[in-house]
Amino acid sequence: MPNKRLGVGFIGSGFNARFHMLSWTGIRDADVLGVYSPNHQHADSAARYARALDIGACKPYRSIAAMVADPAIDAIWLCGPNHARIENVEELVDPILRGRAELTGIACEKPLARNVAEARQVTALVKRAGLKHGYLENQCFSPQVERGRELLWARGAAITGRPYLARAAEEHSGPHMPWFWRGTLQGGGVLNDMMCHSALVVRHLLTKPGDDISTVKPVRITGHVASLKWTRPEYAKRLRKAMGPSVDYAREPAEDFASVMIEFETADGYRVFGEASTSWSFVGAGLRLSAELLGPEYSMSWNTLDSGLKLFFSREVQGKTGEDLVEKQNAEMGLMPVVAQEAVAYGYEAENRHFVRVFLGKEEPALTFDHGVEVVRMLMAAYQSAEQGKTLAFPPVGLDGFVPDVAKRGAKLPRAKTGRKR
Repeated sequence: MPNKRLGVGFIGSGFNARFHMLSWTGIRDADVLGVYSPNHQHADSAARYARALDIGACKPYRSIAAMVADPAIDAIWLCGPNHARIENVEELVDPILRGRAELTGIACEKPLARNVAEARQVTALVKRAGLKHGYLENQCFSPQVERGRELLWARGAAITGRPYLARAAEEHSGPHMPWFWRGTLQGGGVLNDMMCHSALVVRHLLTKPGDDISTVKPVRITGHVASLKWTRPEYAKRLRKAMGPSVDYAREPAEDFASVMIEFETADGYRVFGEASTSWSFVGAGLRLSAELLGPEYSMSWNTLDSGLKLFFSREVQGKTGEDLVEKQNAEMGLMPVVAQEAVAYGYEAENRHFVRVFLGKEEPALTFDHGVEVVRMLMAAYQSAEQGKTLAFPPVGLDGFVPDVAKRGAKLPRAKTGRKR
């Protein structure tokens, strides 16, 4: 398809899909032409949003099959909820396998699935349909991450040796929608929701540009999970009020904090380490993404809240709440950082430009569903480690059939209030 514009359809119409659409204003060679949601009103609204951005003559579809069968749609961006992943992919590939539709490729938002078994099933379905596939991991495409990695490897590592420690974190006050908070639907808590970013970012930073990520192989994993904030009685009540009765952290909690240490073995014989942490219990201006890379004589650091642009509002400025300064904004007054172009800063624009070019046959994919499976394997190993309270060799026994305790009803995990008295 080297001379054709790519027609793109979205499965999903919520916050994440709209973030991708926002990034499309900086992407050439592709138009957003369709969107599907089981909620027809949401699909209609997302289609209007895309048209308002002038990124394509987007229209809503009443089924995934109808969107896939439209000759104008060449590729799908899968941004639906985790618990619908297999159902969505099955409906997507069915008309292709029956010879009633054609697609070039599919790009899937993180995580690829809720556990390893589901991730392998999704990958097998897409490969059976003969589709090109891309795993959407925006933080690896962040301009600051990519430029910093490129410079450190070209200058520092080339002269003094490879980096040996990478750190990454994603922290905010909690997700937008109720299903994210429910372990049975989402597949876990913050570890499954956001560690997929951080675990891949540390591995990416430790991988020499131009080399496959498999040259940095995980060999041991230590994980910790806990509910630090949202199981406190007063906050469990707040959460239930905000998200509805289906989200009850007094009875069915998921972790709001997770940390993982990953020991890697490199193809050139070194042991290197990745530290990653994620939180839904972070209190600050808003979403904070951060990363570091350290080597023998060099280091880099990135923090999205060090944006370079700050505004100050006194107590007299009392407008409505929103997220116009930064995603997951937590305050409306005081000294506030502003991320001027979040879709660019967080890597959405660069990743979507890349996968458009992949599906047009102009580039090879940097990340595929196979990489997505590997990320899920690391996440599930981290859950296993946390549940067993010890470091595990990777891959641990029973990984492919493992389902985290927090993805089941009545999950047991360290909580904010233990009930013990001194």
